Amino acid sequence: YSRVKLKNILMASTDKRISKMKAYKYADRLIDLAQKSYPAVSGDAIQVDEVRYYARQLIALTRKKEEVIKRMESIAQRLPEYILYCSFPGIGKQTAAQLMGELGDISRFDNANQLNAFVGIDIRRYQSGTYLGQDHINKRGNPIARKLLYFTVGNMIRQQHANSNHIVDYYYRLKEKRPHPKLNKVAMVACMNKTLKCLLSMIKHHKKYHYRYTDSIVPVKA
Repeated sequence: YSRVKLKNILMASTDKRISKMKAYKYADRLIDLAQKSYPAVSGDAIQVDEVRYYARQLIALTRKKEEVIKRMESIAQRLPEYILYCSFPGIGKQTAAQLMGELGDISRFDNANQLNAFVGIDIRRYQSGTYLGQDHINKRGNPIARKLLYFTVGNMIRQQHANSNHIVDYYYRLKEKRPHPKLNKVAMVACMNKTLKCLLSMIKHHKKYHYRYTDSIVPVKA
C-alpha cells in the first residue's frame, strides 16, 4: 500500500476523528515497521493461511458489530429519552443507544441511589468496632453499564474543550481537592455517580442538558 492509501484506510477504519497529519504519521510508522520486519515463515506456510483466516473473521465480526450498532441506534431514536441522552456533552448517538440498552427506562427508579445500585457503583463500607475499612464500590450491578459509564466520563474529559460540562468541572475539583486530592479512579467513579444523577433528573423532568441546570441538579422526588 502507498502512504496515501494507508492514510485513507486509517481514516475510514476508525470511529475517532483523527486528522490527516496524524493518519499520515500512523501510515509512516506502519510502513517503517513493515520494512524492518522479517518473515519467520515462508509465504505458502500454513501459519500464513491461519492468520488470513482470523483476519477475515475479524473483519466479518467488525462489520456485524457495526450493523448491530446501527440497528440499536435506529431503535433508540424512536424513544423520547434518546434526544435527552444525546444532548449531554460527551454522549454521542452510539453511546446513547448503548446506555439506553443497558440501563433501560431509568424513570422506573425512584432515586439516584437505586440507579447506582442497579449499575453497581453504590458504596460498600466495612466497619468492625473502631475499625473503618476503605470504601469500595459494590460491583454487584450491571458490569457492561459500569464500563460504558467509565468510558463516557473519560470521553467527556477528552472532549472538555468542545463544550462546557459540569461533570468535567467536578472531576478537576476532586483531583485538585486539598489537602487530600482524589486518585483518578476515585474521581472517575464519583463522576459516574454524578452523571447518573444528572441523567435521572433530565429524564424525570424531560429536560435536555443545560450547563446551568445540571450544575445545580433538581432533586428527584421518590
